[in-house]
Amino acid sequence: MMSNLQDWPEPIIRVQSLSESGLPMIPDRYVKPLSDRPSSNRPENGENGDANIPIIDLTGLTDDKTELSRSTMDRISSACRDWGFFQVVNHGVSSGLMDQARETWRSFFHLPMEIKQAYANSPKTYEGYGSRLGIEKGAILDWSDYYYLHYLPLTLKDYNKWPGSPDYCREVIDEYGKELVKLGGRIMKVLSINLGLNESHLQNAFGGENIGACLRVNFYPKCPQPDLTLGLSSHSDPGGLTILLPDHEVPGLQVRKNGRWITVKPARHAFIVNIGDQIQVLSNANYKSVEHRVIVNSGMQRVSLAFFYNPKSDIPIKPVQELVSANKPALYPPMTFDEYRLFIRLNGPKGKSQVESLKSPRCH
Repeated sequence: MMSNLQDWPEPIIRVQSLSESGLPMIPDRYVKPLSDRPSSNRPENGENGDANIPIIDLTGLTDDKTELSRSTMDRISSACRDWGFFQVVNHGVSSGLMDQARETWRSFFHLPMEIKQAYANSPKTYEGYGSRLGIEKGAILDWSDYYYLHYLPLTLKDYNKWPGSPDYCREVIDEYGKELVKLGGRIMKVLSINLGLNESHLQNAFGGENIGACLRVNFYPKCPQPDLTLGLSSHSDPGGLTILLPDHEVPGLQVRKNGRWITVKPARHAFIVNIGDQIQVLSNANYKSVEHRVIVNSGMQRVSLAFFYNPKSDIPIKPVQELVSANKPALYPPMTFDEYRLFIRLNGPKGKSQVESLKSPRCH
């Protein structure tokens, strides 16, 4: 099956180059069907206009202690069940490092194209500088470029596949990854406790210390017709937990809630955390991975950093035994993250249909 993934089905066009060429209309390859366009689903006046995903203060949550108030724990639990998303502040990662990471990557995307092209990726591993997801020939594309790299396991961590410019780029990525792995571990404890499990249960199901972690940095160039396309099509995240550092100036992330799209308003120096498909499976759907997408705009480009905290890739992931009962049988068969990720990579982003299609036949 991997032989299908050696190369892209057609030449790669960098969206940033299209944007900077000053074209007045986007090429047909980027025009979404009517039902998927952002303009077809604007909130009515007042409706959802003030809605935002919950903002949660993590003061009291450290590597050694989980000393959050009962009400904070309950708010996280509700967010995982009702939204699949929440923002965290006072999370233990320095605001200076957050800004430095974002601006270092912004600088990378503004380097000359020939420097970036040296890191061009292939669909075999996706590592490096890319401009499409999925390998379907003639597919409608998203208005974004990205950079994808592995942080853990150490066997996949390869500094040569990380950008060598701008200066100190690799050191910043390394420090940022180290802090986000720690933050991911702290959040996993809270999710475990809220499911009525031992605090290390979910972490152990992920492989304990032997987790996977990777980073995708998204670059959304200015778009002359933002109502016709998306920066990232609707999807749920295939991995465990996603910790997103959004652009601090330009909103763009939209979350699906009760059939409507809500634009997230990022709090200053907050991370946006969302549940991925693997935690939905482990929690036997008590926690939900929720569809989200990214809109673009004509006036400003955006950069965001999505850090994926994933299970070890060869462990079968299935609902935790304690969350399975006669009333709520296991909704999903065991599947390793490697198997699941290959399934996603062949298909590209497709709403929530991927994880739903895995449900055991009796549960449909």
